[in-house]
Amino acid sequence: MNAKAARRTVSLLALMLAASVPFPAAVSAAQPRESSPISEYEPAESLEGNFLSAYIAGASRDTAAAASFYREAVKADPRNAELLERAFVSLLADGALPDAFRAAERLATRDGANGLAQLALGVRQIKAGQWAAARQNFARSGRGAAADLTATLLTAWAFAGQGDGKRALDTVAKLKGERYYNTFRDYHAGLIASVVGDQAEAERRLKAAYDADRNTLRIVDAYARFEAQAGRTDLAIQAYSEFDSLLPRHPIVRDALDKLRAGKPLSRIITTAQEGGAEVLYGLGSAGSTQGDELPAVVYLRLALYLAPEHALARLTLADTLDRMKQPERANEAYSQIPANSPLKLNADIQVGLNLEQMGRGEEALAHLDAAMKAHPNDIDVITALGNVQRSRKKYEEAAATYSRAIELIGDRPVQNYWTTFYFRGTAYERAKQWPKAEADLRKALDLVPPSQPNARAQVLNYLAYSWVDQNINIDDAFKMLKQAVDASPRDGMIIDSLGWAYFRLGRWDDATRELEKAVELKPGDPTINDHLGDAYWRSGRRLEGKFQWQHAKDLNPEPEDLEKINEKLKNGLPELDKPTATAENPPAPVAAPHNPENPELPKGAPAPNDAPGSADKKKTGG
Repeated sequence: MNAKAARRTVSLLALMLAASVPFPAAVSAAQPRESSPISEYEPAESLEGNFLSAYIAGASRDTAAAASFYREAVKADPRNAELLERAFVSLLADGALPDAFRAAERLATRDGANGLAQLALGVRQIKAGQWAAARQNFARSGRGAAADLTATLLTAWAFAGQGDGKRALDTVAKLKGERYYNTFRDYHAGLIASVVGDQAEAERRLKAAYDADRNTLRIVDAYARFEAQAGRTDLAIQAYSEFDSLLPRHPIVRDALDKLRAGKPLSRIITTAQEGGAEVLYGLGSAGSTQGDELPAVVYLRLALYLAPEHALARLTLADTLDRMKQPERANEAYSQIPANSPLKLNADIQVGLNLEQMGRGEEALAHLDAAMKAHPNDIDVITALGNVQRSRKKYEEAAATYSRAIELIGDRPVQNYWTTFYFRGTAYERAKQWPKAEADLRKALDLVPPSQPNARAQVLNYLAYSWVDQNINIDDAFKMLKQAVDASPRDGMIIDSLGWAYFRLGRWDDATRELEKAVELKPGDPTINDHLGDAYWRSGRRLEGKFQWQHAKDLNPEPEDLEKINEKLKNGLPELDKPTATAENPPAPVAAPHNPENPELPKGAPAPNDAPGSADKKKTGG
């Protein structure tokens, strides 16, 4: 689905799930387990204690603990329907599905209209091959647009599981109305027709889905694989190539194109009705993940993986969702379960290494990515990821050398696809105090960054312009660039800080104060911005406020070298200026630590796991 369709679908999904059972904050994260038992925790001595422990665990995004404590609470008050619902949802989100199914049975007994419980039980029936029973569950799984979408498609696959292709396709035909419904309908109708042996109908429906939406990987992949199996390799290559021009270097597309050009066959993405049911749930979970509805997404993805444990995209989407929920350790568990033969495996390995760095296990991250690079010495993405971790570890010269290795491999590939690598190398050179090389790379990145990525372009403009300001060179060009960056990203506190600091370096204290106050409001927890605002207050004559901001910056855990300077300013203030004002031609000497802006919204070193660009590398480069 495209972004607009996905957004509308997800909002309906969230309403459906909310109507079925409450989703409290206490169960808003998930661990990547489909069948393993939940972790053991020492239970509290009372119902109230277990409930509070569960609530606190959920607020801390520890659903294993939340599930354990809710289960204990239910034991103490088994007739409490709300506790049972909370326990069910936490178990389901945590991946403890056998326990979740038992809770679903109890909920369904008490309230046959509990939509989420009926959905879960229907999925279990599909796994068991109990197709008629599954349809009965889905018929009771709720009403409304989103519920009808889910129940209709799963019911259709249940008919396909019995070999009744006609009733399966007739059921799918009930989906009418919105264009994204039609695309989803044709996509699954094509898959169903292929599974039940109606190849003419499969081609017609998959082609219709492809013509309606050529921007969704799963639709393109299904259509291209069908054409390849039918002997129309040229059409398959064309479909993949067109997608590659929109989203370059996706590992599934690269793998398929390599196989087709080598004369190797491609398998179908769906071969059984059980896998078809998983595909429905994966599609809904992927849409939710893309639009930020994490808990419904996790629920759907858990159920999808229960039906199809080898569904690599579902596994990767789950891991990516956990990543964005700031659960790197749990995300790594999911990444590690990507099948070894999947083209997504290297992507998962890269994310594991980057997450290890995020978790403070930098040496493990370096070793992990170094091993991955040695196993794939010609893969630009894994080499770039290693450089990113080296840069994060302040190994700037090593990082620059690693990025150079990646750039050497670009060869005849479209160089604009690798603008981030030039940007990263430029930041590494800048931190290694090799400015001429840094400036060349930053200019190169600015030339290459696509106009379709204005936020990323703003970040490159910011870094280059700030570096000029920090060195008192190209001041006029720097101001033009910083104003362009602010216009493109007016809510980015780091960019506004750069503009404010440029005003400060020119002695324009009031302008500096105005911009730095905006920056602090947007990013109040950044020690450097608070430090800069303290400097601006001091120069403006607001010395008490300046000391307050410096103290606040000190409390925000600044870098050690910055902390030393802040302590000196708290003790003695800023030194007196030799001249009362400054000009662009003769700015004042620096009085605070230079501030390097954040990196742009860029992939973490590998293509995105889903149908959209990957998550951002948001670590500072230093300073």
